[in-house]
Amino acid sequence: MTIGRIIEGRTAVVTCDIATTVREAVAILAERRIGAVPVMENGEIAGIFSERDVIYRLSEIGAGVLDMPLGHIMTASPVTVEPDTSVIAALSLMTRRRIRHLPVLRGADMIGFVSIGDLVKHRIDMIEHEAAAMRDYIQTA
Repeated sequence: MTIGRIIEGRTAVVTCDIATTVREAVAILAERRIGAVPVMENGEIAGIFSERDVIYRLSEIGAGVLDMPLGHIMTASPVTVEPDTSVIAALSLMTRRRIRHLPVLRGADMIGFVSIGDLVKHRIDMIEHEAAAMRDYIQTA
């Protein structure tokens, strides 16, 4: 199974511009109940802004961070995957790099955004499906 199959049929990805303030981005995370957003600059991905970024920068800088643009505090140079990346390869990458979100790029265009939760859910669904098929096979043998 590939990442492309996971993102098939999804609606547009919620993003923020590099000039968006941390305060505005935090409101988007809370309103959408999401943990991260890709940060865009001139139509290309420039970084990822996550809950972790808020916590780390609040600890370092204080409440003034809320009025800073995302470009100053986001995680720059994000790790990305392509649609033909396997789910297992993406999970392995996320585990090795200790990250929870991956932008999905086709060339320079971002076509999706997946979380480790998306991929774990997919794996659990597959395992449950395989277990049910095995039970059915055993019962009919």
